[in-house]
Amino acid sequence: MKSKLLFSLLVTLLMYSASYASFPVKRTISTSTNTEVNTTLEVVETLATPIAAQKDLVVGVLLWFFLGGLAAHRWYYGKPVIWNIVFILTLGGLGIWWIIDLINMLSGNF
Repeated sequence: MKSKLLFSLLVTLLMYSASYASFPVKRTISTSTNTEVNTTLEVVETLATPIAAQKDLVVGVLLWFFLGGLAAHRWYYGKPVIWNIVFILTLGGLGIWWIIDLINMLSGNF
C-alpha cells in the first residue's frame, strides 16, 4: 500500500515538472481596444419576467395557499421545471422557500 502511494506521488511530481517548458517562451498576445461612444439616450422599460406579469396575482396566491406544497403557484407562473421539482422534494424548502414565494408574489418580484 505504501509503495502504491509513493509511486502515485512520484508520477504526479514528474508529470507536474514536465508540464512546463524548460526554455523561455515568447508570448505573442496582442491586445486591441475598441471604444464606442453612444450619444443617444434611450430609456427602455422591460419587465423582469414578462410572462409572470401577465398572470393574475389572486390566482397565484390561491394556488400558493391550497396547492403550495405541490408547487402549483410556481408551475402557474412558469418557473423552471427543475426548480419546481426541487421545491416539491424539499417540501418548499421546509416552508421557508414557500413563504419567500408569497412575499415575492405580493411585492411583484415573482
